[in-house]
Amino acid sequence: MNFGQPAGVALVIGSGGGLGAALVAQLSGAAGAPERFQTVLALGRNSLPAIDYGDEASLKSAADWVAVQCAEQQLELRLIVVASGFLHGPQGQPERSFSQLDAGYLTHVFQVNAIGPALVMKHFLPLLPRQGRCVAAFLSAKVGSIGDNALGGWYGYRASKAALNQLVKTASIEMTRRNRQSVCVALHPGTVDTALSQPFAKTGLKVRPAEEAASDLVNVLKGLTPADTGSLLDYQGVTLPF
Repeated sequence: MNFGQPAGVALVIGSGGGLGAALVAQLSGAAGAPERFQTVLALGRNSLPAIDYGDEASLKSAADWVAVQCAEQQLELRLIVVASGFLHGPQGQPERSFSQLDAGYLTHVFQVNAIGPALVMKHFLPLLPRQGRCVAAFLSAKVGSIGDNALGGWYGYRASKAALNQLVKTASIEMTRRNRQSVCVALHPGTVDTALSQPFAKTGLKVRPAEEAASDLVNVLKGLTPADTGSLLDYQGVTLPF
């Protein structure tokens, strides 16, 4: 299974991060990657046009720009990967206890991990074709699984990724109504050696280079079928519980 013939256009949102940049390279055919799109578009906070999840108008403008790129090249948008995410920063750190819950941190983590991707759905999913295979993938996290939560902690991050998973599930149903060959999934990339995971890399987690994680994710994307739509899958293609 491939991304469709012709391969068409792939879009990576969140391309400024380590994993996002590695996905752009993989989808562009870098380092001998087997799958190469005719065009790979990369959007993020510092791209032109730029995307700001706190400014919906920027998302609409960026979607309009993508539509123009596809029309000018006479290619269809076949793949959208949303690789943005927030865990820690000046806005706060992941909580170890409910005593550490903070409204400012919660607002920001939901803005980046759930509200922003929801607005991506609103403005970018309509650009996908109504016929033929197309894929929308949103990077989530295993810790967003309610069924898999045995350790607690990380309230805001867990809850925001759980919200993202529900958004993906709901969008997948609507996408299927538009195009029965479409696929919309949430993907767990594992712990990747990026700025997001660095403070937690010494906790016994298996940390992998961004290039390796991107290659694994592209392999999963290639193998997806409409039967997978609405699922949360890890970087080995294993379905995880919501």
